[in-house]
Amino acid sequence: MPRGARGATTTAAAPVVEASVLEPIARAALEEITPATTIGALRDVTVADDVATVRFATRQGGYLGWFWTVSLAVNPGLEPSVLETELMPGEGALTAPDWVPWSDRLEDYLAQQAADAESEGDDDSDGDDDHDHDEHDLHGDDGDDVFDGVDIDAHDDTVDDD
Repeated sequence: MPRGARGATTTAAAPVVEASVLEPIARAALEEITPATTIGALRDVTVADDVATVRFATRQGGYLGWFWTVSLAVNPGLEPSVLETELMPGEGALTAPDWVPWSDRLEDYLAQQAADAESEGDDDSDGDDDHDHDEHDLHGDDGDDVFDGVDIDAHDDTVDDD
């Protein structure tokens, strides 16, 4: 440990960075991932723990209430550098609902399936023969020579061979 460093702590003041310096850097970073026409006006700049967050409104269709957000490192003595760029929802933005596990989403469906399977088992106990009234028994024939009232063999002789 260097001499005189025992117990000494130094706290660097948060860097004072003007929005006018950060805005063009942040806008250029966004233009690498999205067309310039989708980037709106500067909304705000916040600085905390040597990181500046620059937010722009979005002009991208379907993203009402969302913001283009650029995080920049703003270390004292160094030029600001881009950490990340992203599209983030603001308050009131349309977002997907919270994720619900598959088993929870299908709980009601599975309960209904179990109830249906249980009631199906009861249908066989009534003694009815399900094949008492078949469709072909209603016509009184075996279905070989008649199909919907048309005898195909009777129309076979009328075809010309030219």
